[in-house]
Amino acid sequence: MYQVLLIDDDKKLAPLLLEYCERYALEIDSALLPSIGIKKLQQQAYDAVILDVMLPEMDGFEVCRKIRLFSQIPIIMLTARGEVTDKVVGLEIGADDYLAKPFDPRELVARLNTIIKRKVAIPVAPSVLEFASLRIDMSQRKVSVGAHDLILTTMEYQLLLLLAQNPGKDFSRDDILNQLKGIETELFSRSVDILVSRLRAKLKPAEPIKTVYGSGYAFVDSAKVSGG
Repeated sequence: MYQVLLIDDDKKLAPLLLEYCERYALEIDSALLPSIGIKKLQQQAYDAVILDVMLPEMDGFEVCRKIRLFSQIPIIMLTARGEVTDKVVGLEIGADDYLAKPFDPRELVARLNTIIKRKVAIPVAPSVLEFASLRIDMSQRKVSVGAHDLILTTMEYQLLLLLAQNPGKDFSRDDILNQLKGIETELFSRSVDILVSRLRAKLKPAEPIKTVYGSGYAFVDSAKVSGG
């Protein structure tokens, strides 16, 4: 059974989700306060987080940022507000999915299963990609340039991994969209350029991602792959 942590100050929501999700092999634990939720994540193993945006102490966006400092656990954000800007901000800071309240619990379960299976599908064997100044430790989902560790969103990390595992290969925007659509179902062509731009900024002074004019992007570097 998968373990899911709900961080939401609605006292009525957790019991309802607990009863419903048990039918689908999802066990729900809950925290009414962000501080308690973060502490639980640091002390226990969970498979996913359901995170509300409107919270006491700090909003869900700040909670998501704090979680991403120590964990790449899949996160679904909930909000009573349906603004596109909220959704974009949530995804950009590292959330994996976004669901507006009120929601159908069947949809929540479907989305939870999707992001959990994606995480489970990632190889757990130690595996490292090493470049001139860039290092990607896939077993820990850790990226560093020189001596500096980088904080990447889920989409930034997956994009870097896609390109770095295929050095020299040209990826069109459509190719990238197809690869990342499971992470952000409404990702569009222009946002690929924005995503690449942000990733490039974080990778500096390394500059492994090159623009292939008329096509898309490619990773240009000689890689050494090591495992064990």
